[in-house]
Amino acid sequence: MTKLLFIDRDGTLIREPQPDQKVDALEKLELLPGVVYALARLARETDYELVMVTNQDGLGTPDFPENTFQPAQDKLIQLLAGEGIVFRSIHIDRSYPSENKPTRKPGTAMLTEYLSESFDLANSYVVGDRLTDVQLAHNLGAKAILLRNPEALAAVQAQAENMPEDARNQYDPSQISGIELIVDDWEDIYVHLTRPQRFVDHRRETLETSVHVQLELDGSGLTALDSGLNFLDHMIDQLARHGGLNLALHTEGDLHVDEHHSIEDTGIALGEALWLALRDKRGLERFGHAIVPMDEALATVAIDFCGRSNLVWNVRFQREYVGDVPTEMFYHFFKSLTDAAECTLHIRCEGENDHHIAEAVFKGVARALRMAVRRDASSTELPTTKGTL
Repeated sequence: MTKLLFIDRDGTLIREPQPDQKVDALEKLELLPGVVYALARLARETDYELVMVTNQDGLGTPDFPENTFQPAQDKLIQLLAGEGIVFRSIHIDRSYPSENKPTRKPGTAMLTEYLSESFDLANSYVVGDRLTDVQLAHNLGAKAILLRNPEALAAVQAQAENMPEDARNQYDPSQISGIELIVDDWEDIYVHLTRPQRFVDHRRETLETSVHVQLELDGSGLTALDSGLNFLDHMIDQLARHGGLNLALHTEGDLHVDEHHSIEDTGIALGEALWLALRDKRGLERFGHAIVPMDEALATVAIDFCGRSNLVWNVRFQREYVGDVPTEMFYHFFKSLTDAAECTLHIRCEGENDHHIAEAVFKGVARALRMAVRRDASSTELPTTKGTL
């Protein structure tokens, strides 16, 4: 069956002019950075076929004459074709949003030819920058990749008082669900579609605890957490959200004894999941670092997925507990994680409020982790001179 990439135009392939959002002159045609390089490689290296799907409000009316649209559209298709990027078909809806036509995204009336067993929609993607693109993916039974469009989001936020809530939220990833991947550029889209997905479903069972971890490294910060300890859940939520991980975690432990085994084995299981997800380190950035403030606290973190475990810990707490977690166990959590993940982790934090110190540490580890696990789209080499990691 044929796999498809349904690709939006304005804001996804080319810049969307603000505030009119119309590419109605050649001088307004501007390709997004990296789009040609990424799409050309996708066309050469994968079996996805490309389909352009775009809403062009009022095209063909006096508000948006056909002769102002077509030269830029023809030039765009010519430029892309010159790099081997050819669309199987191009679908343009000309209606206004108020008309609610079934041909207009997220409606699928323009795309009925693909609603057959000849096409593998479950493994196809819609790539776009707006809520309608995500909804289109849902309606087609495909997956959604959302390309952040900060220029458009800033423009609608500037006019927020006069706009309905759904219009304000249509570019804001935090207000949109059902997305497989949120990215900042086309390089990340290329990597996601050409490298194996790094998803792990892992269980760790002992006589003291049972831990179930589902980890997706290339995620968007989605979490479902139940470690049995509320403050640990809060901290691991920071780790996932700021690390760009999708993480489901459930721990059942002997909390009637104390917190030690549950926290230790949660750290071990999460480290094991990281190790499993990173078995193929080709193209891995490997190193990550971050400096994160949390009010008066300041955390400095560096990580290296080198295959050797080591934790350097320069963090002092004043209280015995933060919430329901003993502060001495934060060191032990990260020591357990680094041993299992086979990574080196340096953590330093100074501050006065123990809640802020703990949160700065977890956010710092998250940001460093996010940098280290990123894959370089231009490399399939191991990031080492030893030949192995």
